[in-house]
Amino acid sequence: MTRQSAKDPLVCNGATLRKASRRVTQLYDAVLVPCGLTISQRSVLVHVQRAGEPTMSELAYAMVLDRSALAHNLKPLERDGYLIQTRDAKDGRSRRVSLTAAGRSKLQQANLLWHKAQARFEKVYGPERSAALRFALADIFSDAFADAFLQDQTGVPAVT
Repeated sequence: MTRQSAKDPLVCNGATLRKASRRVTQLYDAVLVPCGLTISQRSVLVHVQRAGEPTMSELAYAMVLDRSALAHNLKPLERDGYLIQTRDAKDGRSRRVSLTAAGRSKLQQANLLWHKAQARFEKVYGPERSAALRFALADIFSDAFADAFLQDQTGVPAVT
């Protein structure tokens, strides 16, 4: 396999980020195999735990997913008894997502393995580079970046 130069004007930032994301996903998934979750599933459980009982919209926003992709990601976690959805008491049209006792237990198990994956990543990539990467990627998935990206050259927000 040949490597394209980082200076190659035909290299696409989006494609390169997707490749890196797929590789990291593969590596973390391999470490998480013993607990039966993927890194994406662990991420859902983590976001739900942090938010308490988020609505579907709140959870989708926090995970930078559209609601249909989120619903697809929730199905196996609900099927396995790790999450439940309930109607919002204040707005019957909204649904809230919460961890079950089994979900909290599974997340604890996954977190032990995740710490191993995280340590391996930092050992191979370096702690300083890893921290810098996280900060750079956080900038990229921020609303401010998306807003700036979607503006046309006149500074008027683009129609999406």
